[in-house]
Formats: sequence, C-alpha cells, structure tokens
Amino acid sequence: MISANDIRKGVTFEMNGEVWQVIDFQHVKPGKGAAFVRTKIKNVMTGTIREVTLNPNEKFPRVHIENKEMQYLYNDGELYYFMDNETFEQIPLNKEQVEEDIIYIKENDQATVRFYEGKPFELVAPNFVELEVVETEPGIKGDTATGATKPATVETGASFQVPLFINTGDKIKIDTRTGEYLSRV
Repeated sequence: MISANDIRKGVTFEMNGEVWQVIDFQHVKPGKGAAFVRTKIKNVMTGTIREVTLNPNEKFPRVHIENKEMQYLYNDGELYYFMDNETFEQIPLNKEQVEEDIIYIKENDQATVRFYEGKPFELVAPNFVELEVVETEPGIKGDTATGATKPATVETGASFQVPLFINTGDKIKIDTRTGEYLSRV
C-alpha cells in the first residue's frame, strides 16, 4: 500500500479498480484547514489524464509495472512493431501508446516497453539519443557566439531547435526527457 503522502512522479497505483500513473503532484498545506495532495494522474491502459485532490491519509494498492528492453522493428502505417530480445516475439503497439517517444527512436534501436499484467501500454525512449540531421538551413560563419537557434529535422522526422553552427549531416545528441539539443557528436 502507498499513502497519498508518499506519491511521487512516476509512481503507479490502483484507484477505483483502475491503474494510474502520477504525472505531476504537489503537496499543499494551506494556512487554514487540512493538508492535501493535488495530483495529475494518467490511466495506464486508456491514456486518460485526470487531476485529483487526495487526502494525505488515503492509501492505495501499489501496482507492479514490468519494463522490457525491446528492439523497434518497423511501422506499417497504423502499428509500431517491437521485438523481445530474448524470445524474439513481436509486439505491435498503436500510435497512442508510442506517440510521445517514437520521435526519438529509429528502426533497430533499443527502447523500453512498459507492461501491466502482460499487456503493453507505453513506450519509453532512452534518456539520451544520437540522431543525424537530415535537413536544416546552412550555418553562417560567425554565428556561433550569439546563442541563437534554428529548426533542424532529424532522421526520425522530428524537428528540434539547434545552434546555428549545426549543418545537414551532423549527428546531434538529444535529451528525450526535455526534447532539447545537448551537443554535436
């Protein structure tokens, strides 16, 4: 059991027969009245997001989520296929399950697929990825000191803001948690 006071970002628990993951939380102690926990939670199976206020004394059953390293194989237009590296079983995921992190993963890359009771529900990209820039405006000599940025499209089709000195063909390192450019590789 987990109490509402112990809720942190990423914790999964069961409430009203459904499994929820904490996206954001805030412990509030008003000057008058009892403390409470304001949380934003996401249903792991349906993707529904709700904001709820919890009493710090409430207790919920903790839920075990299994994480598996899998290889991204391909996309057939509707489904994204991942292969279990141990059993070689292929698992299809739909767009809603992968939409946030698939922009960081190219074919044959490793990623984590999260399961609840044997059913996949979410894709998690590695914290840092290296991607090749396939399209960006050419850099202009002398523009490296300003700190200005420009859009660059990478090999997965996603677009990121990069410094002006980055050119087409460069490999860049991206932080997948924030979506920010880190360095040239």
